[in-house]
Amino acid sequence: MAFHDYPAFWDIEEVTVGGARVARLDLAGTARLMIEAARRPARANGPLYLTSVNGEVLARRRASRAFAELVDRADLISADGQPLVFASRLLGERSLPERVATTDLYPLVAAMAEREGVTFYLYGATEEVNRATYEETKRRFPGLRIVGRSHGYLRGEELERKIDEIDALAPDIVWLALGVPREQEFVIEWSDRLRNVKVIKTSGGLFDFLAGAKRRAPMWMQKAGLEWAYRLRLEPRRLLLRYVTTNPIALLLLLRHTH
Repeated sequence: MAFHDYPAFWDIEEVTVGGARVARLDLAGTARLMIEAARRPARANGPLYLTSVNGEVLARRRASRAFAELVDRADLISADGQPLVFASRLLGERSLPERVATTDLYPLVAAMAEREGVTFYLYGATEEVNRATYEETKRRFPGLRIVGRSHGYLRGEELERKIDEIDALAPDIVWLALGVPREQEFVIEWSDRLRNVKVIKTSGGLFDFLAGAKRRAPMWMQKAGLEWAYRLRLEPRRLLLRYVTTNPIALLLLLRHTH
C-alpha cells in the first residue's frame, strides 16, 4: 500500500470482506489517520487516495475488472456498509470494528481539522448542493478553512483549469462527491496533477446529506443494515433496478469471499 511511503506512519491492519481488502479501522481511527496524513508533506506522486466499499461497490467490482482496479489502487478502503461489518463478524477471522460511513466520518474530520488548521476543498454535486454543503459546514465549524469549492459538472478545458486551480490552492483534504464510478476515475486521471494535495477522499452522496437534499435512515435501520431499504422507499424509481441487480451479488460475495 502507498502508506508504506511513510515508514513510521501507521500500522493499518486489513481484512478481506466480499473480496475487497478493507481497513480494520473505526471512525475515530480513520479520522485521526486523515488528519495525520494532512499534516505531513504532500507526496511526490500525488495525494493519498481513500475510498469506501458497500454492497453496490462490491457488485460493481465483481462485474468489471477495470472498476476493480480503480478501487483496489486506493491507499485505504473503508467499509461504508453495515452488512460488511456483519459479514466480517460472522465469517471473518478478524471483525471490522464498525461501519465507517463517510457521512459520519466527515464531521469528525472537520472538527479535528478546525483545531489542527487542516484545510478542505469541496468538489462535486450540483452547484446548489455544493454551496449548501459549504454553508452548512461553515455554520457547524466556523473556524475550519475551506479554501475552495466547485460543483462536479466541469468538462474539457474548464475542468483542466479547475484542476490547476485546486493544485494552486493546495488544500490538505479534497472531499470528492461525484458518485461511483466517476469519483474513482477522477482520482486516477488527475492525481498526478494535484501534487500539492495531501488526501483525496471519495464521498459518494455525502454532499446531498450535508445539504439536506436527502435524508438518512433512522439510526436503528442504519445499525440493522437496512439503510438501503429506507433509501429505496424514498427513491424507488432510481434505486429499485440498482438494488435488484447488485444486492444479491453483494450478498453472495460476502458469503463466499470474507475471511
